[in-house]
Amino acid sequence: MRVKRYVVDSMPEALQKIRTDLGKDAVILNTKEIRTGGFLGMFGKKKIEVIAAIDASSNVGNAGASRVSPQQIQRSQASVAPATPVREQLHRSDFPEVPDVLAAPVPVKKELVAVPSAAEAVPAYSPHQVYAGQSVAAPAKSIPKEELLLEELKQMKEMMRKLSVSSVQTELPEPLKKLEQRLLDQEVDATYVGQLIDEIAVEHEEAQETVTDESAHHSVRRKLNEVFGNHSSKRILPQTRVVHFVGPTGVGKTTTIAKLAAEQVLKYQRKVGFITSDTYRIAAIEQLKTYATILNVPLEVVFSPQDLAKAFHNLEGCDMIFMDTAGRNFRNEMYVSELNALLKSQGNSETILVLSLTTKYRDMRAITNNFNKFKLDKVLFTKMDETDSYGAIVNLVHEFSLQLSYVTNGQSVPDDIQEIDEQQIIDLLLEEPQS
Repeated sequence: MRVKRYVVDSMPEALQKIRTDLGKDAVILNTKEIRTGGFLGMFGKKKIEVIAAIDASSNVGNAGASRVSPQQIQRSQASVAPATPVREQLHRSDFPEVPDVLAAPVPVKKELVAVPSAAEAVPAYSPHQVYAGQSVAAPAKSIPKEELLLEELKQMKEMMRKLSVSSVQTELPEPLKKLEQRLLDQEVDATYVGQLIDEIAVEHEEAQETVTDESAHHSVRRKLNEVFGNHSSKRILPQTRVVHFVGPTGVGKTTTIAKLAAEQVLKYQRKVGFITSDTYRIAAIEQLKTYATILNVPLEVVFSPQDLAKAFHNLEGCDMIFMDTAGRNFRNEMYVSELNALLKSQGNSETILVLSLTTKYRDMRAITNNFNKFKLDKVLFTKMDETDSYGAIVNLVHEFSLQLSYVTNGQSVPDDIQEIDEQQIIDLLLEEPQS
């Protein structure tokens, strides 16, 4: 095997060089971010180190200008990870002959799939990302159209709702108007609010009942209870051995872990251990180490998925292990994919998504949509004491059918955390006094 190292400014530049030097059958073994130049280790310029390899028996002498046959494409695809949605739409016999990126551009019919350019073929670069045998000439993964389809479905449902309601009555009763505005002020999704209020109006119309403040509140409460449904236990299950906490930056994952660990140690007398992979944030390890010292529990630090086996071995005597992951920009699907490699455990596990109630729902939705593609068991909300808007809870459960767990309402450890109470949330949404 012939292995070659490249130091470049960007991944597209690396791909171009690899194609030229090693040909289309080359594979990328590893990429990482390095710094070159500078003074005493500072002010260095960021570069990307790429390690590529090619089988010594491959003919790379003229690979840069050769054309790719359908058989070569099939062999290249066989060495890549499981097929993407784009590949699932293609039959093995349907691959067109595709020109190399160095050859003169050739017009391609719209119904044919062309090999993407170097810039399109490379996803957003993430430091320390390892590529396991990915072919340089492999087709790029298509961008999912899920959000667009969901938006179109919402518009269709809204249109049908308006058509069905317009034949029943033209104007909402005053009690329903007040509740509709209240839910909108609480930032409950406008489409869902319209659907909920109109359904209640239709029910009263069909029953020939007058809408009063009391009946309107009762109906809205019933509809919201249907959204929350009857879920299983919110707390961490006794048989769970590893609990992963994931989420964006600044939502309070580490403090939340300390609160839940204190509950397990002090209330249930379980032996708890900590694992942290948050090596990006300054003093993140020290913060968790402080909590570990106070609770007298062991702490393991992992820098890569390869370190997990050793960490689990060192904590094999623990009844429950809490794993703190790095807060990153999880609107970026690449970071979520990188984190998913760390969500491997020995024994029963739960993955809890931690979100702040002070975050805009639009951002919550994007984050949850990325995480929901992997194993996600429950959602935990923080900073309830820092907002008076709770509609995001309804939106998230309604759209993603997530299992609610805990909510935090302060920074005191081990206090200021409790199992979320759906009736309390409904009371806050409707401004009813708590019982």
